[in-house]
Amino acid sequence: MALINPYINFNGNAREAFNFYKSVFGGEFATIMLFKDMAGPESPVAEVDADKIMHIALPIGQNVLMGNDIPESMGRVNENENRSKISVSAATREEADKLFKGLSAGGSIEFPIGDSPWGSYFGMFRDKYGIEWMVDYDPKFKGKV
Repeated sequence: MALINPYINFNGNAREAFNFYKSVFGGEFATIMLFKDMAGPESPVAEVDADKIMHIALPIGQNVLMGNDIPESMGRVNENENRSKISVSAATREEADKLFKGLSAGGSIEFPIGDSPWGSYFGMFRDKYGIEWMVDYDPKFKGKV
């Protein structure tokens, strides 16, 4: 079965955001590459972008959360217009509460976590980096969705 791995873009704060995500999910980064690591005579990198993240990967269960900083020459990501959400299926209500509380710290809650009309334990928010998340625990699936 194929896996879906979210890839998110940042305006120069990918390292900070991913350290925050690592503090909530745990684990270790599988990859951290800077733009300067990929620079060469054929592909120079602007000094302003040299220490920015070209690619970062944080394994979470069987999936990988990935991201990067957008080089200034490509313009800024409009973080408030991102209508895609990262959905996390927790294995227990306790894990759902922990993830919701951790990831939403400093962000804005759109739908407080609690029992939903469709039978799962669900919440939705935008984290302090502008990324939108949904956390769900459905006892029928126990984190396997």
